Amino acid sequence: MPHEEHHHTHRSGWLRAAVLGANDGIISTASLLLGMVAANASSGNVLLAGAAGLAAGTMAMAAGEYVSVSSMADTERADLAIERRGLESDFAAESDELAAIYESRGLTAALARDVATQLMAHDALAAHARDELGISETLRARPLQAALASGASFAVGAAVPILVLFVAPQRWQAWSIALVALACLPLLGGLAARAGGARWTIGAFRVLFWGAVAMGVTAAVGAAIAAAR
Repeated sequence: MPHEEHHHTHRSGWLRAAVLGANDGIISTASLLLGMVAANASSGNVLLAGAAGLAAGTMAMAAGEYVSVSSMADTERADLAIERRGLESDFAAESDELAAIYESRGLTAALARDVATQLMAHDALAAHARDELGISETLRARPLQAALASGASFAVGAAVPILVLFVAPQRWQAWSIALVALACLPLLGGLAARAGGARWTIGAFRVLFWGAVAMGVTAAVGAAIAAAR
């Protein structure tokens, strides 16, 4: 049977956006609600703040991810245009450059030359994009995919602490929001780490720690504002 390996790089773009979106959705919304509760806001105002945070955060995450990844895509297109012009103006020099790259990676000069010649005969631009610029179809920037993954996952994450408001008694809302968020965060971090091929314990602890810090700081700010009024 042929040897099979299951890699995770092909999921790096959408997975990164989805994980960041869900993390931010839970952490920012739970922190916002805790700050409002700690400031002794009414239940209606707490819910309003949570709904506004969900809507604003979803759009901000989607727009921000789209702009960020679009900038990466623009850079990729500009670099590819430079390579295309180089191939058109001096194909031999570009072939020498590619051969030198392969030689620096451990191939003999003769083999590096042969590999460069064959790959450039097949698809010169793709060879330079992959081995000189580090651009491949698997890792290409995809703005729309990243925006949708980030925005949708933020909304799902943000909905979790908001739903707690409907089921938890008012006097236990702060503790309920914090406990539910802190229970979800390590699960999310662990699943993301496993999906990316890393140890789940590292991802779980990292997300749990910084989520707890964010919620604690925001709750302290809300309590300080309530005490100052």
